[in-house]
Amino acid sequence: MAAIDRRHFLKTSAALAAAATCVSSFSPTKRVWAQAPSDRLRMGCIGVGNRGGWNAYEFNGLCDIVALCDLDLEFSIPQTLNYKIGVKGKDGQVKQPDIYTDYRKILERDDIDVVSIGTPDHWHVKIAVEAMQAGKHVFCEKPVTLTIEENKIIRKAVEKYGKVFQAGTMQRSMRGLFPLATLIVRGGYIGDVKKVVCDVGGDRTSGDTDIPKMDPPKGFDWNTYLGQAPYTDFLGDGDFLQNWREKGKFSDTFFNWRFGRSRCHNEFRWWYETAGGKFTDWGAHHIDCALWALGLDKKGVGPVSVDGTNAQHPVPFKDGYPTVHNRYNTSHKFDIGFQLSNGAEMRVVSSSPDGLGILFEGTKGRFYVNRERITGKIVEQGVADEFKEEDYVALYNGKPWEGHKHNFIRCIREGGKPVSDIWSHVQAMHACHLCSISARLNRKIEWDPVKETIVGDEQAASFMARKQREGFEIPAV
Repeated sequence: MAAIDRRHFLKTSAALAAAATCVSSFSPTKRVWAQAPSDRLRMGCIGVGNRGGWNAYEFNGLCDIVALCDLDLEFSIPQTLNYKIGVKGKDGQVKQPDIYTDYRKILERDDIDVVSIGTPDHWHVKIAVEAMQAGKHVFCEKPVTLTIEENKIIRKAVEKYGKVFQAGTMQRSMRGLFPLATLIVRGGYIGDVKKVVCDVGGDRTSGDTDIPKMDPPKGFDWNTYLGQAPYTDFLGDGDFLQNWREKGKFSDTFFNWRFGRSRCHNEFRWWYETAGGKFTDWGAHHIDCALWALGLDKKGVGPVSVDGTNAQHPVPFKDGYPTVHNRYNTSHKFDIGFQLSNGAEMRVVSSSPDGLGILFEGTKGRFYVNRERITGKIVEQGVADEFKEEDYVALYNGKPWEGHKHNFIRCIREGGKPVSDIWSHVQAMHACHLCSISARLNRKIEWDPVKETIVGDEQAASFMARKQREGFEIPAV
């Protein structure tokens, strides 16, 4: 906190609230607070390919971004700098941030107060823990964790080091959609909730042919990219580099672009070694919002069992591990059943008639919500008019509604919990990882939400943690 106190970052609540009302959550290039240069938060962005680069763009209007770090200097860094990331001087010119390939260089700097982490999933917790140990506040892309053990580590780290930690589950900040859905459910407008369906979409598969081995791109540190994951050959189609560096431009349509088949960049999501497929990719959003609405996003409640017997994988599995190692391996077709501690049923599916989103069914009605709309009889009857500003403030842990990253910055300045705090995120990620474990073993698993452990299944319990490769271990907390 010394660096922040030194710049007198704390402002009065009234001034902050007045300024925040003038800025749309979708106007990331506008400053929310007009600070003197000595008062601005200084940020380092670690991992700026794909979503991490977009985060840097959005934070660029809220902080002075003084450093970028990525292993891929040829693609990720140039594409991020296209958005004029950096510190704007009095002359209107943007001073380019310092560039690193080693994230530890950012953590060593005393002049950096905040880090944004946009690396692949398997690097999140290690970097986040080390950042908090170095005195930095942390914004981390979802899913924050790779295993249930990592859930407990990152929660303990936030509690121990006292830094503000915001997960990138921005659906919580989409006021007229998921927060409204939460207020409808918690307000009893559809009665007792009996069933929730979270459609998270199906994973991408690599088809019926093997992904060939190839040399890593020149200058790309493949060993470091793998980090804690087991060492494996670099895999990629023959046109992978062309697709990666020439066609996958960072633009408004960037996230719709599919790179060639590989083990890295956007494609890391489809390998259990580095991610959890759609269970964690979109589950971190929809499962999170479902548990939030049900009030089950705190320790001691949530799932009590999960049934993954209706899950398919694109490659054969034995004892929970893929037996083919050159094709994507995360589950692509599934219907996972949860029993929740409040007696309701939750299903996590790869496809549904309503499409990607959440369906809530109660004794008095049902409604559906996704990122574009919220529909159902109760919505058509004007239920949104029933809620006042203080209802949303309560959902936001006492903070006014604003953009997701604005909320993070406000909590650094004022104190308090951000809307996507680590405690609720861990609850969602417990459920997401239980999906993966039950699907990989293709059986039902019992979960104790109080003790936070798998019950009566030693093999399944062994998947709660995994051995980290030597030299890339998560530090003790």
